[in-house]
Amino acid sequence: MASYKHFLVDTPFPFIAHVQINRPKKMNAFLFRGDVARIQNRHRHPLPVPRHPSHNCSARDRAFCSGLDVQAASQNSVLAQKNSTPTDTARKAVAIKRHVQEFQDCISSAEKCEKPVICVMHGIAFGLAIDISSCADIRICTSDTKFAVKEVDIGLAADIGTLSRLPKIVGSFSWIKDVCLSARIFSGDEALRVGFVSYALPTKQDAIAKALELGKLLAEKSPVAVQGTKELLNHARDNKLADSLKYTGVWNSAAIQTTDVERAMLSGLKKTRPTFEKL
Repeated sequence: MASYKHFLVDTPFPFIAHVQINRPKKMNAFLFRGDVARIQNRHRHPLPVPRHPSHNCSARDRAFCSGLDVQAASQNSVLAQKNSTPTDTARKAVAIKRHVQEFQDCISSAEKCEKPVICVMHGIAFGLAIDISSCADIRICTSDTKFAVKEVDIGLAADIGTLSRLPKIVGSFSWIKDVCLSARIFSGDEALRVGFVSYALPTKQDAIAKALELGKLLAEKSPVAVQGTKELLNHARDNKLADSLKYTGVWNSAAIQTTDVERAMLSGLKKTRPTFEKL
């Protein structure tokens, strides 16, 4: 596996990439956009490792991600006050817009990844942790995880994805406005109760074990079926019903011709475990 400055990446089981944020001295504060894009792009395509149900968690116990590294951002980003080049409001606005778009594209790479992404959270999960996890297909946490949409506490509205994705994940708009407007901390148990996560388990080890169990289960299934299901679900979320039905028909007019359908059906009749070719 390739090496990255702020991540640990390994393959605990065939076809499963285990990605861990590894910036413990900064409580896994976010400063690794380049690594995120490289990791997701590496696992989007079939080479060198074919298909990756992935799960993300931090390499230390204190935090999944404590949010943006505000100190570094204030010194090095487009918002830095030390910029000595005079500029008018319009040009500065364009620069900020480009910066936000690049940031959004980086975080969205997990959602755009063809393979299923499972996100494991524990400890502190503030700000960008919500942006990152909202892009995942399946979310798991520990019961004592401390979540917060913290952006209002640093004087801005969250702009990397939380405010766009969270209302489509959690059914209660009142609860969403509650946590986003107040920046209050909520627990893993509360996240489970409102449907933000699928499982809230006692310990980090339990959460990782559950993610690996799910990853192994997904990796045993037809990659044509799994990746097609992710694509069609995401399309249905973002489009009208009639458009989604039409898109599904077009998608499956090609995908249903796979030999995986026959293999899966025969294995059911013979009560055997099917094996599928790499995609």
